[in-house]
Amino acid sequence: MDWALKRRNKKHYRRISIITFTVCIIICAGQFIKSKGYFIPFSPAEIRHAYSNSGQNFTIQLQPFDDISSDKINYVLKEIKKVYSNTIVLKPVKLPARAFYKPRNRYRADTLIAWLSRHSPDNFVTIGLTSKDVSTNKDQYVDWGVMGLGYCPGNACVVSTFRLSKTNLLDQVFKVAIHELGHTQGLPHCDVKTCYMRDAEGHNTTDEENEFCPKCRKLLEGKGWIFK
Repeated sequence: MDWALKRRNKKHYRRISIITFTVCIIICAGQFIKSKGYFIPFSPAEIRHAYSNSGQNFTIQLQPFDDISSDKINYVLKEIKKVYSNTIVLKPVKLPARAFYKPRNRYRADTLIAWLSRHSPDNFVTIGLTSKDVSTNKDQYVDWGVMGLGYCPGNACVVSTFRLSKTNLLDQVFKVAIHELGHTQGLPHCDVKTCYMRDAEGHNTTDEENEFCPKCRKLLEGKGWIFK
């Protein structure tokens, strides 16, 4: 009788120890994530909960590559959440080697988008963030440097800080991100010069952009975006 009781107690204490250890790991991981300025969902259930309560029918996830600093990631996150609250950040990852274009020391934006797209679950749209130079085909050019690129419509886009102004970098990287995100929602380039969807036409025009025009905004509102 005493032997059986001791055995049950031993199993009970072992179970408590495992639970305590697991809780400690989760707390430590959470503190590390918080110190790095990243929000990472602990489980698919948490994502589904936020998804069902937000009134928004998909999740935006920022996928930083490991060359970009946390201040830029956090700024983009903060600004996007103002209009689309169901937005999260993933852990930084390495740029896929297959996307590197050695002759120009650049990364192919289309290859990066294809990679991001394959890693986007259903009902997710992924924004890749990097500080490296990226390029794509444009008209007669086979390697045209760009600030960003996005599928239109699609589930992935990529943004680079390489060609942005160093004096207004945070604001500009957000504007490029929201522009490419707009493409994933089906928005084409816009003729309104102050609209985020303006075609850069080979230049950095982000300082002249300050909002979505009424036409672009209406389409986004239909997809759950909220504008004050």
